[in-house]
Amino acid sequence: MKTTTEKFGVTPHQPSLWTRADALKVRADDPTTTQPLVRADFPVLSDDVFIWDTMPLRDLDGNVTSVDGWSVIFTLTADRHPNDPQYLDEDGNYDILRDWNDRHGRAKMYYWFSRTGKNWEFGGRVMAEGVSPTAREWAGTPILLNDRGEVDLYYTAVTPGATIVKVRGRVVTTEHGVSMVGFEKVKPLFEADGKMYQTEAQNAFWGFRDPWPFRDPEDGKLYMLFEGNVAGERGSHKVGEAEIGDVPPGYEDVGNSRFQTACVGIAVARDADGDDWEMLPPLLTAVGVNDQTERPHFVFQDGKYYLFTISHTFTYGDGVTGPDGVYGFVADSLFGPYVPLNGSGLVLGNPSSQPFQTYSHYVMPNGLVTSFIDSVPTDETGTQIRVGGTEAPTVGLKIKGQQTFVVGEYDYGYIPPMLDVTLK
Repeated sequence: MKTTTEKFGVTPHQPSLWTRADALKVRADDPTTTQPLVRADFPVLSDDVFIWDTMPLRDLDGNVTSVDGWSVIFTLTADRHPNDPQYLDEDGNYDILRDWNDRHGRAKMYYWFSRTGKNWEFGGRVMAEGVSPTAREWAGTPILLNDRGEVDLYYTAVTPGATIVKVRGRVVTTEHGVSMVGFEKVKPLFEADGKMYQTEAQNAFWGFRDPWPFRDPEDGKLYMLFEGNVAGERGSHKVGEAEIGDVPPGYEDVGNSRFQTACVGIAVARDADGDDWEMLPPLLTAVGVNDQTERPHFVFQDGKYYLFTISHTFTYGDGVTGPDGVYGFVADSLFGPYVPLNGSGLVLGNPSSQPFQTYSHYVMPNGLVTSFIDSVPTDETGTQIRVGGTEAPTVGLKIKGQQTFVVGEYDYGYIPPMLDVTLK
């Protein structure tokens, strides 16, 4: 009997491992892998809403795409509540930090447009209230399908549960701006299965989100990356010799790192339209290293597969650590084996003096990296902060073999198109 992967013409594979030995090589504040400091006087995209995860409109090959000269981004967005009594302190002042920290529970998908790839104009909600089947609309990917302006928005429908879904609509342009029409029927695609990917029943802190569909440049098939955790009851995972790697004497103790079970998941489409999917074993696992590998995505360059993901300091396991930021791996073929970039996996981390300045980085094929501002210290002690909820300065990244280098810094929210599509 053929295996699941063989049925779809996919070679069975073993996940690559991000080991504890790899993570021990992570070094904060290396200038070649550290994001420049974000100034505390940063501009804010909007005084009315917070934005965080940013999803540029792109095609299935990964190219950031404009339409009729208009660049378009989708963002996770939540209203700011400066006058809501629940976000006022005892003196009646707006507690923006509490409002910001509550944003995930009311996250919705919004869009913005621009003629310049920056200075974004507010477009509004992508889906009308009540279209999405769950309370929260979490991150995913908008795909421009053709020159008719059809767009498939893949995203994560959250609470109850977590389901990878998609909704189809259309982008419409005029001389004055961009609008989104349709986006009225959400199609569930798949959920965690408990066999390869951990479910909420197995772990209340599980992750299953962030779909990133793509066309493999080698076989032409439609695949999708997503964030997951390795299946199994919480605390039951083994951190063995393979997961530990080649550590020096004294570093064999893994503590409680069995609770860290992050993985980068992958699925293959059974059809050309991306309506029917089959989950495959993870591409990469981080058992014993980290518990989150969020927003995984590829850059295809020089015949290699550059796999990027974002993670936090607080999701690392006992005995290993690293900054909030981008981590990356490279392989010669889709199913690996993958090795960590720069020896450790760290590609672009926050500086230790501003550990929470940016997050949710997205590496584009042109070497530009976008992210959002989380919080920036406003005094030398770091006890006073300014909350962001807006676009961060774009960073230039050079990818060279198994190494990466920070080589530039650009304007806030600078996301220029790689190609323009004229709508018919």
